[in-house]
Amino acid sequence: MRSDVRELRTAKGLSQQALGQALGVSRQTINAIEQGRYDPSLPLAIRMARYFGKSVEEVFHVDDEDR
Repeated sequence: MRSDVRELRTAKGLSQQALGQALGVSRQTINAIEQGRYDPSLPLAIRMARYFGKSVEEVFHVDDEDR
């Protein structure tokens, strides 16, 4: 699954640390999501989407090969 987390985060001028603190997760978690190494839990994906004022589908994109 790919995401727009990095683009959304940098557009707001946030560091990975700042976003992690705002969402209650570690900087390493944010980094892993941005690198595509970790798919967030549904509650975290929803928190992230709400934080950016987007729907989950606008932030996270499931590619056919991920199904």
